[in-house]
Amino acid sequence: MNKYICLLFLLMLSLGCEDDHKLTLEPYKFQGESCTDCPNVELNLLKALDDTKLSGAVNNAMREEVIVLLSFDEESEVDNVKKAIASFSKSYMDLKERFPDESIGWEAKLDCEVAYEDKNILSLILSSYTFTGGAHGYSATTFLNFDKITGEELENWELFEDVQGFTDYTETKFRIQEDVPQDSNINGTGFMFNGDHFHLAENLGYTQHGVQLVYNQYEIASYADGPKIIIIPFAEANKYLKRPTNKKGL
Repeated sequence: MNKYICLLFLLMLSLGCEDDHKLTLEPYKFQGESCTDCPNVELNLLKALDDTKLSGAVNNAMREEVIVLLSFDEESEVDNVKKAIASFSKSYMDLKERFPDESIGWEAKLDCEVAYEDKNILSLILSSYTFTGGAHGYSATTFLNFDKITGEELENWELFEDVQGFTDYTETKFRIQEDVPQDSNINGTGFMFNGDHFHLAENLGYTQHGVQLVYNQYEIASYADGPKIIIIPFAEANKYLKRPTNKKGL
């Protein structure tokens, strides 16, 4: 009997150790004012609770993303989420006052979740949708990547030991996925890469399936084509990464 108790204790201990590296995050929600003429704003965010440099970097980065998404009023100083929501609402109300017969209700929604986390890196993925008039709204995916050792947010190039090698490898995979001949111009089938040269997506990060790259609408293709997503499994990506992982991905 004691043998089984010991085995159970060791199992529980090992499971606890697996969670030791996890940052403490809790969901928190913001909504805009509820009224007939108010724009619809819904933000489902994550808040880091640990008293660490990493937590500060996560919370600051998320706040900045909200400000960029919602701030249209250049005359107001926006430095927090509530002010960003107020800026979004004010911009819509100003527009509605100037063009009462033309303005259609604005909308903004943002969801955030953990895409990947281990002892070295944390990747958050933000999915946003905004409608501020026109024929359609705009959806986008944003990655936020953090070095858990230094507690700092990472630029895309800082994820890689060999950026050019990863770029070349990803281009080959992209051409296969999108049926672009390997020996033709990257834009030969209708893509819109700047300068007719393949480049990595502005939004990329770690996921459970590998390194995911998201080309949002308009970045390399028309709105009708939607976003373009490519995933490089860790088994293929690790040799290019500064922080390789033992996960295999896809």
